[in-house]
Amino acid sequence: MELSRKGFIKGFLAAATAAVSGKLLSQEKTPSAEAPPAYNPADHKWGYGIDIDKCIGCGSCVTACKTENGIPLEAAVSRTWIERYRITTKDEILVDSLSKGNSSFAETEARDDIKDTFFVPKMCNLCEHSACTQVCPVGATFDSMDGPILVDKSYCIGCGYCVQACPYGTRFMHPEGHIADKCNLCYHRITRGLKPACVEVCPTQTRVFGDLKDPNSDIVEFRKQKKLGTLKAYLGTQPQITYANIRREVW
Repeated sequence: MELSRKGFIKGFLAAATAAVSGKLLSQEKTPSAEAPPAYNPADHKWGYGIDIDKCIGCGSCVTACKTENGIPLEAAVSRTWIERYRITTKDEILVDSLSKGNSSFAETEARDDIKDTFFVPKMCNLCEHSACTQVCPVGATFDSMDGPILVDKSYCIGCGYCVQACPYGTRFMHPEGHIADKCNLCYHRITRGLKPACVEVCPTQTRVFGDLKDPNSDIVEFRKQKKLGTLKAYLGTQPQITYANIRREVW
């Protein structure tokens, strides 16, 4: 018997709901296959901060991120990238981006009308109310109780809804796997006591990482000492990535 459009939609929603329900139940026991068996996410709350004034735009973080997470260096997508902001004397904002791990910012001819230049690293903002998790029809994208938003590759169907929904432009389709990808704070590293690759290689300590449940961690000290802001706070996503010395020109 031919399946009606209404029947197809009803069946799809039922299957998606069942998949999400099953996924959520499994998350309570095992948040990610990338974590070691003895790791308990309830014992941690991972935090991340970025000090804009320290970034020199070297791109070491981008290269390290791609190498660590299996993204081709030549790909125009990345889990993290750096934006260069140039402010003219007329208060125009010029922005270009470094997203290729094996390149640097393009040289530009000297301009007398540039009054300020600074760099801003970008990445997943660890939203408390994340749009990407809300639109995923099969529960492949989910919140882990220890902070990161994770992607279960075995569930992802490559629909791209999460990519379109993210207001920060941090999600993409992997150029080889053709499934959704994003920063997960190098979950396979942090659950084993290591720092994310981008934090490990940063030569100026622009990127700060740690356990918010540890009063002596770097991120706790960072939050105590710095005046902090977040990106697009007006959206109500409650991003948990905090920026020190953030400027009004940053999008």
